[in-house]
Amino acid sequence: MIYTVTLNPALDKTVEIPNFSLDAVNRIAKMRTDPGGKGLNVSKVIAKLGGTSTALGVLGGTTGRRIADAMEELGICCNFTFVEGETRTNLKVIDPLQHTNTDLNEPGLQVDSGTLARMLERLTGVIVPGDLVILSGSLPQGAPVTTYGDWTAACQAAGARVFLDADGEPLAHGLAAKPYLVKPNHHELSRLTGRTLTSAEELLAAARDMIAGGVERVVVSMGGDGALFVDQDTAYRAEGLDVPVGSTVGAGDSMVAALAYATAQDLSAGDTVRLAVATSAANVMCSGSQAAERSAVEKLLPRVVFHQL
Repeated sequence: MIYTVTLNPALDKTVEIPNFSLDAVNRIAKMRTDPGGKGLNVSKVIAKLGGTSTALGVLGGTTGRRIADAMEELGICCNFTFVEGETRTNLKVIDPLQHTNTDLNEPGLQVDSGTLARMLERLTGVIVPGDLVILSGSLPQGAPVTTYGDWTAACQAAGARVFLDADGEPLAHGLAAKPYLVKPNHHELSRLTGRTLTSAEELLAAARDMIAGGVERVVVSMGGDGALFVDQDTAYRAEGLDVPVGSTVGAGDSMVAALAYATAQDLSAGDTVRLAVATSAANVMCSGSQAAERSAVEKLLPRVVFHQL
């Protein structure tokens, strides 16, 4: 089973504003809402790829109920914990003329450590050896910065392989517990190392440092420049696919979903790279944080180019 964990979900409101301008009245041309947050995005994409997952998360208020209902309508198994307060709404502003994507993210719910401890206990109680647990996204207010490290250690002790997709201190603390796979983007990896990494060679060296530190697999997404796939024995660089951009929201989450699906299906290294790159590109072509259809992914698979480093 694949479990996705979203401790700070959101209702994603995506608006399209041609020639979006600061300090001016802007007219919305198109708008859509989607259940969001990195783990929920992963579950949505896994479902489109033909896999199954259980989505865990913390929700609150009317917005939280809207998210739960929307996930149920998508046919995704969920196990949400409801708390006091209102789940955040994040605004994504897309300007199709200036080719910009602007995110305005609310801080989210206040969640106490007791609630998180009970959620973790329930999760580790159902994990069986071979399960995958995906920990991704920002932490809610009130969560210890060590949360991802604590959850990684507990889930792996229960027999799961943990995928970690986070940023800043939560990522650093999570790495200390040696997750199975880590998927930073090039900006997150630069922040983690404390220096700007501008070349694929620098990013590869940083990824190999994480491998040396006990992580088994590292995937570095580089936007339009493709991605690096690194493990203890091999490293591949995949080129980016040139596709029309609908929204970049969830592109990295889509790659994580493909990596989890490929791992669960025991795909080869080459097929994993192809699926990860094609799935990410297919989702970039979609509006908002909706998940691309499997047929769109299949059309892109033959275009993926990669080579061993």
